[in-house]
Amino acid sequence: MSALICGSLAYDTIMVFQDQFKNHILPDKVHILNVSFLVPRMRREFGGCAGNIAYNLNLLGGDPIPMATVGQDFAPYREHFEECGITLAQVKEIPDLYTAQAFITTDLDDNQITAFHPGAMMRSYENHVRDVPGVKFGIVGPDGYEAMLQNSAEFAERDIPFIFDPGQAMPLYNGKELTTMIEQATYVTVNDYESSLLQEKTGLSEKQIAERVKAYIITRGPKGSEVHSRDGELHIPSANAMRVVDPTGCGDAYRAGLIFGLMRDMDMATAGRIASLMGALKIEHLGPQNQRFDYEQFAEQFRQQFGYALR
Repeated sequence: MSALICGSLAYDTIMVFQDQFKNHILPDKVHILNVSFLVPRMRREFGGCAGNIAYNLNLLGGDPIPMATVGQDFAPYREHFEECGITLAQVKEIPDLYTAQAFITTDLDDNQITAFHPGAMMRSYENHVRDVPGVKFGIVGPDGYEAMLQNSAEFAERDIPFIFDPGQAMPLYNGKELTTMIEQATYVTVNDYESSLLQEKTGLSEKQIAERVKAYIITRGPKGSEVHSRDGELHIPSANAMRVVDPTGCGDAYRAGLIFGLMRDMDMATAGRIASLMGALKIEHLGPQNQRFDYEQFAEQFRQQFGYALR
């Protein structure tokens, strides 16, 4: 069963600021903000929401199909995914543009400031969900403006269940557009900050969003996550990480676990715990795509963390 992963493939340039942003940003001076952060550590990683989700779903033994547009500099990423055995049949290269680039600065509290150059991602509307055969599930992640609207509509038209994950693309849309995509989706997933923003832009409460989908999932970092549905609220505990190294890509790892569980008709409590453990295993490693394990190793970790075996 294939999952179509719509979103960005990007290069992440990740820098670590050896202090806390709050010590250098004065709240009463943000209107004249002019700060510089010394970042002695820097690395370049394979990233982008679609790339990260596909990578993590592949680790679990799923069948991800990333759908994205990339640029002339995509060759190293292509080689990486080919080595992983992830299909690139729905990845279109735009030769006169660059692949999307994210420049991420993380402080010692794991807060992040990101600058994002979309590059070829702005042409992602040239790909179509309707053109991909054999898809049983999907996710609409942060992407170009037209593409997210188009992908949501085409998933709904084909009656393919999908997750709407607006993420950092949320400011692109007005309340009516976000409400439409919510109503087309089967599931909606956001972090706690994005949840507040989504409710503000749409004028919908958590309960009202949950009434429009099978589940409205809100991640809350170390506090775990919440699943809101017509049946009420379900709390998903956070999994324990051996060490906290880098939060970049944890949300995408969570979403990959969620997709894996939902595609296998697991109950939401189990799917949520799979997602939680995927996030914890990711945070133990630098970068979004450097953790390594197979399904058997993951299942054993799951049994140890949550006290029961995956079926």
